[in-house]
Amino acid sequence: MAGSINKVTLIGNLGGDPDVRSTQDGRSIVSFSVATSETWKDKNSGEKREKTEWHRVVIFNEGLGKIAQQYLNKGSKVYLEGQLQTRKWEDKSGQEKYTTEVVIQNYSGNLTLLDSRSDNSQNSQISDNKNNFNDTSPKIEENNEFDDEIPF
Repeated sequence: MAGSINKVTLIGNLGGDPDVRSTQDGRSIVSFSVATSETWKDKNSGEKREKTEWHRVVIFNEGLGKIAQQYLNKGSKVYLEGQLQTRKWEDKSGQEKYTTEVVIQNYSGNLTLLDSRSDNSQNSQISDNKNNFNDTSPKIEENNEFDDEIPF
């Protein structure tokens, strides 16, 4: 295979407030869980069914991490783009464990807050792209595409 892609796109709700930790060199790491759900109607019983998947998200990008700390809380609706990473660790009994996470790195990833302004949240898009090497600060754009009047 000439190349490959590792990209995850999710729209879901936070299962709890973001957790903030620091590395030994003082950088912040923000993590939280996002729930995604699908619903369908059962063919046999006619009942509505729902399946929820939980995704662990880790933000290493300091700008996006600050935005997540400031604006996200349990129940917040988000759109995010990151990469899947699996890491190995040992529990207290010395047993090897594996965790797969959606990771948002310094120069790649996207986080869009989807809650309405009436929910006391900012509806904005924050992203850092690989094409913007010199500016590592998050990009904040107001999403007002539906505020314009239709000219006809």
